[in-house]
Parts: sequence; structure tokens; C-alpha cells
Amino acid sequence: MSAVQSRSTDKTRPTARRAARGVAPPEAANIGSRALTRMLGIFRTIVQFPDGLSLAELSQRLETPKSSLLTLLRPLVASDHLVHVNGRYTLSNESFVLAIGILSARKLGTILRGLLAEAQRRCPETIIFATINRSTKTVTYSDVLESPQFIRYSIPAGTVRPLYTSAAGQLLLAYQDEKWREQYLRRVNLVPLSSRTITDRDILRRKLDNIARSALSESVSEAIEGVTGIAAPVFSADGGLIGALLIAGPTERYWHDGGVWKVVATDVASRASKVIGNSPAGI
Repeated sequence: MSAVQSRSTDKTRPTARRAARGVAPPEAANIGSRALTRMLGIFRTIVQFPDGLSLAELSQRLETPKSSLLTLLRPLVASDHLVHVNGRYTLSNESFVLAIGILSARKLGTILRGLLAEAQRRCPETIIFATINRSTKTVTYSDVLESPQFIRYSIPAGTVRPLYTSAAGQLLLAYQDEKWREQYLRRVNLVPLSSRTITDRDILRRKLDNIARSALSESVSEAIEGVTGIAAPVFSADGGLIGALLIAGPTERYWHDGGVWKVVATDVASRASKVIGNSPAGI
């Protein structure tokens, strides 16, 4: 009898360990996966019928019991992703806003990629689109076109840098609201990454003020010895900051061609803002 109990206990231990770690057992994961698949199926089906579908019609088309569908439809109606009127389910404005957002994000990436390529044709250095992560207080190089030149600044997309030291990071920091920026400056540990990294908070504050006034950021060997960056802001239609267009390359070439870098960064970032602002999708 005790041997049977022992085997029974052993069978329950994996589930107990998963629960302790906050990990759902396989059967729960399967249920969640089915629910997600059914929810997506609801949207895919309803979108084909502008006049909506009844519960019975949805059940028939999705081959899913009405009771199972109701557990998914009710929260979708409560969150305003679906409308339930006269016994029929239709898409709500919230769903259309979500769809537009998805299309806009895709279109935004296409627009920016083309503009980055144009910037590189005019200035054959590494061209980067950078965004701020306010949660981690860092700058992310979201998209990168490496310079075709043999000696170049090489960095993969997805790289994360501190805000206080790179041209893009400083520009993004300069355009944050004053309260958030000042809180960041009080708390950040200004660790020197090169001999030219700014470690004095007052000096950095003054530089950020200058960046906000000029709409242009310059970092000469502040993040990496021998590498210079020039960044300009890209705005959305409502004037909100989307990110920074960054041109980066060897400091020696910057001393020779820096004027071109600044013109191209400013011009292409301005054009990006205008194209995005005039987008039919409202991105």
C-alpha cells in the first residue's frame, strides 16, 4: 500500500514544483492555447461579416460549443473589442483602432527603412534608428544599416546603450518631459565609458538643453573611443517623439565630413517626420 502511495506522490510532484515556480502545467497551457486560437478565430470570422454574426452562427462556423464561445465573447464585449446588439456580434471601434495600429507599425517600419537607405546613399556611414525605453532608461538601436566602407562603425540591431553617453541617447533624453529627465539625471550613475564621457551632471544638463534647442545631438568619442555620432529627432503627427535618426562612424572621418553628417541627419529626420505625419494611417 505504501509503495502505491509513494508512486502517486511522485506523480504529483512535478505539478507541485511547477505551481511553486508559477509555471502552468501542460494541460493548462493547452487550454490557454485553445482559447487564444478560438479568440483569433472569432475575429477572423466576424471581420468577414459586416452585419455581424449570432452566437449560433459563430458556433457553427468555428465548430465550437456556444458555452465555450460565450466565455470568450463576454470579455471581448466588456473590453469594447466587440459590440453585441440585437443578438449579433460585430467589431467595435476599439478593434479598428487596434487594426490601424498594427498596419501603422508595419508601414512605419517600411517608411523608416527607406529613409535610412536614402540617408546612407547621401552619407555612407552606419545609419541607425534609435528609440528610448523609459522602463529600463536606455536607448535601443532598433534598425541598423551598416556602412559599406571597410572601416566603419559596426553594431547589430537590438543593441542597448545608456542614455547619457550616446548621441541618440542624449537626444532622446533631451526631449523627455522635465520631471522624468531630472529624475533620471539625479539617479543615474554616470560611469565613464571612454575618456570623453560626460560624468558631471551639470555639464550634461547644459548639453541636453542645447540639444533640445538645436534639435541636433553630437557625441564625439563619448561612448566609444574613436567613434562619433550625430542624431536628429523624428516626430509623429501629434508632435510626439518617435525616435532618433543616428549617423555613426569613425571620428577621423567625422572631422573631415561632419558638415555632411549634420545636414543629412537633420534633413532625413525632418522628412521622416513629415512623411509619418502625413500618413493616411495616422502614424
